[in-house]
Amino acid sequence: MNVTPPPPQKATPYSASEARATYQKVFLRIIPFLILCYLFNFLDRINVAFAKLQFTRELHFSEAVYGLGSGVFYIGYSLFEVPSNLMLDKIGIRKTLVRIMVLWGLFSCATAFMRLPSHYYVIRILLGAAEAGFFPGILFYVTKWVPLSRRAWITALFFMSVPFSGMVGGPLSGWVMQSLSGSHGLAGWQWLFLVEGMPACVLGVVAFFYLSDSPQQASWLTPREKGIILSDLEREAEADRRHTHRSIGAALRVPGFYVLAYLSFAVFTGIGGVTFWLPTIIRNSGVKGILNIGLLSSLPYAAGALTQVLVARHSDRMLERRWHFAAPAMAASLGWLVMPWFAHSPVFSLLLLTLAALGILGAAPTFWSMPGTFLTGPARAAGIALISSIGAAASFASPSIVGWLSARTGSLAAGQYYLGAVILVSVLLVLAGFRDPRMKAARGGA
Repeated sequence: MNVTPPPPQKATPYSASEARATYQKVFLRIIPFLILCYLFNFLDRINVAFAKLQFTRELHFSEAVYGLGSGVFYIGYSLFEVPSNLMLDKIGIRKTLVRIMVLWGLFSCATAFMRLPSHYYVIRILLGAAEAGFFPGILFYVTKWVPLSRRAWITALFFMSVPFSGMVGGPLSGWVMQSLSGSHGLAGWQWLFLVEGMPACVLGVVAFFYLSDSPQQASWLTPREKGIILSDLEREAEADRRHTHRSIGAALRVPGFYVLAYLSFAVFTGIGGVTFWLPTIIRNSGVKGILNIGLLSSLPYAAGALTQVLVARHSDRMLERRWHFAAPAMAASLGWLVMPWFAHSPVFSLLLLTLAALGILGAAPTFWSMPGTFLTGPARAAGIALISSIGAAASFASPSIVGWLSARTGSLAAGQYYLGAVILVSVLLVLAGFRDPRMKAARGGA
């Protein structure tokens, strides 16, 4: 017999400790699982950089082919980003994650059987289309559970799966490629795509049964806890009405939207620079052995994880976003711009890669909390996805440019200068061209 759960209690005064306990319960229920899902999502980005060390030689792919294949991923990603997020708002997170995660797991596994550049390009486009909507969808999902004042911290916790996947993915990729090479007639790089693709299919099915689409549907929350969350979100919605964008068209008329779109491009480009080229840079500096490269590659991501937490917590405490994006992004830019000077030094190459990684990973959670505060009302779901898709579409060019420059010059130096310049422009733009009235209001008009 179906028992109708009691409705949420109407908002009544509650203590800070009661609210803290409620959101801690939400965090513990939702965030670890989302981190696990995003960990495998980002492993899918990292594994191609390690597999590249073998498959480019075995399949006779040039650096330009690899760069273009890495870039075309964003074609499918950007085309389906907005439709996926709009559908999420209608059907909920559970059905959305089943579709996204099962498909990306299958396409990732299919990469193991490519033989021609055309196979690589088509699979990468399909993989991007499958993954479209996952990250902005999670960001939008978080706005339905967590108020503005707690959002950068929870975004940082979720985004910690990026450096954590790098910390785990590097050694794991090296171990899989070395230990399973030749097993059942498959190369190490083929096993890598299979081993790191199948868990996504399983997690997509688990998500359907584990997650709740909204606080109202969460049977694991008491009516009182639901009331606290809904009261906070209603209070935030009331503030939204003073700054709301009634439609995505209204948001497109605000210059800050385009600043956020470029920042999205810079974040995608900076993270892509680390994920797509980190193993190659370490190898080119003189480090030998795929397992050694994998182990060393975990260090930049470990530094990025620590930086994310520190920057996000301080950003929430100060209720400030611009400088908390600009400072770490400046560090990332500096890392890329200086890196070519030490291309043949394993120690300095790793230190500068660490600076580039901790900078862009430290800036990313702060940035991804900005669209959810700048865009309000009906524009939020589509706007977050549109900013993400614009950044992803523009980022299609970056791996291709770096790969092309590397093939033309025989060095990654020009590509590294390009990566540093893209991020530097984002620093200048966010400081000169972005203001968020809601964050100012939250600080009491300061």
